[in-house]
Amino acid sequence: MRRPIAVAPSHSRRLLVSGVLLASQSLLLALSAAPASADGAGVTPVRGSAHMGIGVLAHEGVQGLPTGTRVTQTEGVDVSSHQGNVAWSTLWNSGVKWAYVKATEGTSYRNPYHPQQYGGAYDVGMIRGAYHFAVPDSSGGAAQADYFVDHGGAWSKDGRTLPGVLDIEYNPYGETCYGKSASQMVAWIRDFVNRYEARTGRAAVIYTSTNWWKQCTGNYSGFGSTNPLWVARYASAVGELPAGWDFHTMWQYTSTGPTVGDHDKFNGALDRVRELANG
Repeated sequence: MRRPIAVAPSHSRRLLVSGVLLASQSLLLALSAAPASADGAGVTPVRGSAHMGIGVLAHEGVQGLPTGTRVTQTEGVDVSSHQGNVAWSTLWNSGVKWAYVKATEGTSYRNPYHPQQYGGAYDVGMIRGAYHFAVPDSSGGAAQADYFVDHGGAWSKDGRTLPGVLDIEYNPYGETCYGKSASQMVAWIRDFVNRYEARTGRAAVIYTSTNWWKQCTGNYSGFGSTNPLWVARYASAVGELPAGWDFHTMWQYTSTGPTVGDHDKFNGALDRVRELANG
């Protein structure tokens, strides 16, 4: 049997191989230089698609699950368009007694599933409320509070409606602190919560993570005496709280819960949830 004869590649073939190698190297460099999105997929999310904890999981990860507690806690969930139509009866039967539903983002996005989610939670007996995903680099705090109140974030004293939540966390669309200094971020948050209270008579709940709060507000302590805290930390314990708060009201402890991903614990029994709803 004849052995195959080794033939040196022609000049054109050498150029082709070199071109492919250079293109491959350029692609790898471009991918390595591209900023990762908050969900870790390497692609910036579509505006409006953000949800509670979208950046917490990416930036802080999972550090464990709750191992026990010395106080009574009440299970809850938070949902957005990512969950679509929610099986509320399944959640209710599993022990979930309260829920928050994303209503708005910025001044242009409304959750298309808000009616089914907000109304469905109420219909099965849950105490429910709405939250707003803040985008501080797109418009002012007062403007976003107005948009929230006008599109699903209002409060009513019916014993079943929780005060609105300002979801302020890692920017899924760009720079972590939305291009704001710590003092500018504090001013933006103050504008939002002041306008929300003026419109509804209730102090808005602030949802955030301790790490983000330290980085982007300079660990400002001025909201602890007026606004309930909903802390995000996927770990076995709540851990350190942002400055100004001696205790948390709610804790988002996992993004991989049953039926829907985001599960939460209210720091108290169900009657305390009702008290927050009643104001």
